[in-house]
Parts: sequence; C-alpha cells; structure tokens
Amino acid sequence: MQVEKKIEEDLKKVGINLENDQPTYLQVDYSPIIQFSNIKGIEILNTKDALKKYSWLKKYLWKAINKEKDEYTKYSSKHEFNGYFIRIRKNVKVDVPIQACLYLNTNKLIQNVHNIIIAEEGSSVNILTGCTISSHKAGTHIGISEFFLMKNSKVNFTMIHAWSEGTEVRPRTGAILKENSIFTSNYILLTPTKILQTAPKTINEENSKSYLKSLLLGLKNSNIDVGGESILNGKNSSSLIESRIVAKENAKVISRGRIVANSENAKGHIECKGLLLSNKAEIQAIPELQTKNKKSELTHEASIGKIKEEELWYLMSRGLSEEEAINLITSGFLNPEFMELPFSVKIQVEKYLKEKFTM
Repeated sequence: MQVEKKIEEDLKKVGINLENDQPTYLQVDYSPIIQFSNIKGIEILNTKDALKKYSWLKKYLWKAINKEKDEYTKYSSKHEFNGYFIRIRKNVKVDVPIQACLYLNTNKLIQNVHNIIIAEEGSSVNILTGCTISSHKAGTHIGISEFFLMKNSKVNFTMIHAWSEGTEVRPRTGAILKENSIFTSNYILLTPTKILQTAPKTINEENSKSYLKSLLLGLKNSNIDVGGESILNGKNSSSLIESRIVAKENAKVISRGRIVANSENAKGHIECKGLLLSNKAEIQAIPELQTKNKKSELTHEASIGKIKEEELWYLMSRGLSEEEAINLITSGFLNPEFMELPFSVKIQVEKYLKEKFTM
C-alpha cells in the first residue's frame, strides 16, 4: 500500500525505513497500513485480525498486564483498539530487525493500541519500534504491549519515540519470561513531550534474564516518568534496570526502578546516571529493592551532576562555541553503548542519534 511521503520522512526520524526489505508493521491512527513479513516463521498481523484468526489468542489478552492497573489500562480495555501481533515460531532465529511503527496523524486523537508478541520456544528476534506524531499536532497515545517469551527464547525490543510538546504518552508494557529466556527493552526519547509515563514490568521464571534500559533527553516543559520493574520468581533469575538521562530547560524527569527477589540466587541491579543542564530542570532517581530470600542479591547506584567546567572550557579552547561544546558533551553522555543493541539495530540507532545532535 502506498504511504504518504510526509509519513515516510517522519518514520525515518525514529529509525524506520520503509525502503528496507524488512518485516514491517505500520499503523496510522487506528488503520493498519502495512503488515508484511518475508521471513518464514515470522507472522505479523494487526491485533484485531489476529484475535479473529486464532481463538487461543484471547487467553493472552491482558495476561501480562492487569487491566485494572490504572485509569489508562481501564480505558484501553473498554475502548476500540488495534495494534500489532508478532509471532515468532519455534526455533526461528532472525537477526534482521522487525520494524513496527504506530503513527499518530489526527490532531487530538486518543490512539489506543494493544500489541501482543509471542516468542515460541527456542526462538530469537529483534524488534525495532518507532512511534511518532505528525508535525504540530497534539494527542494521546495509550500503548499496551504484552510479551510472552517461551522456554529458551530471546527478544530484543528497541523503542524510539519522537512526539510533540502537546502529546501525552502512556505506554504500559508487561513481559512473562519462561525458563532460560532473555528479554531486553531499550527505550529512547530525545524530543519534547508533554507527558511520558512508562515502566515495563517483567515476571521472571527460572534462569531468565531481563534488561530494562532507557536513554532520555528531557527538553522544554517535558514531564517524563520512566522506569522498570522486575519480579524475580525463578531460581537464578536476574534483572538490570538502567537509565541515562539529560535534562534541559524546564524538563522534569523521574527515573524509577523496582526489583523484587522471591527466589534463591536471584540477582538484580538498578543504575541511574543523570546530567542536569539547567537550574530549572529536575532529575529524580527512585530505586526500590525488596528481597524475600536470603540467598538473593540486589544493589543500586545513582549519580546526578552537571557538565564539568574544565570539559566545557577545553572544548571551547579548541574552537567550539559553547552550544557546540554542550551538544558534543551531551551526545557523548547519551551514547547508546550501555544499551543491549544488536548490531543491525545499533547502526540505525546511531544514525538517528547523529542526525539528532547535528541538526
């Protein structure tokens, strides 16, 4: 199906290139425009059609997320929705990223999305999701995403969001990790947003691992509340929740992390690093650790500071303006090396970051 040139250009800003011959899902407002897979064992459908096609899929709906969790999950469960269904068949391993984009095109629309991702036993997949809004528009995005990782499966999920100053964004993500599975969530936001509130939650069974990582640039009057939560129910399960934050202008950023260890030899760590570039901006780190097993190990570390004067003066002495020097330091601080990015996704993310800091 033909996609408007303007939409294609907007998608490139969040790492999605429709010219690539990759499995792709594109939804504009509530309408699925592209649902394409050229890889055997990878199925991509819109959620509505998937629920009609597979009667068994209903048992996965609202299994990883409690629909009574808050006002947004309640709204989502009671109103029209669409979204993507991605199924990776047993033992299918794919390095090429699946592209998925949820695009908000109608001003002041509430886009209610429900995504379901099922990684069957022994499968491995990379998913790159870019979500954005048409220029100069406002709206609300409620994104419910439920992941189900079967035994020995691996899912690497990278989200790049680029919204507007009038957009409210409320992603709600849940993942259930079976034995020996690995789930990685990489979240990247580098544009102003009125409100962003998200905290992916994982439930980890035996020997499973979860990595919840965020790269955030708070700009203008953005109000950002991002975190992660892991419930370590299985023996030898582990979780790492890590964030890298820069706050400028009047931005307010909260970084939350919660790990609960219920099992023997469970391990978890929360880490937050923040860089404050304005006296009117604010960064707050809120770690929470809870253990119910004496053989578990949980730790946390946080550091928030400002640019060192000597670094700034050194770069300015080399011919850079103050603004150029700050941009260089900021781009270095927001280096995605700490994230768990597959090589193919890393290339797209680095290209996006380079364009962002050379604009």
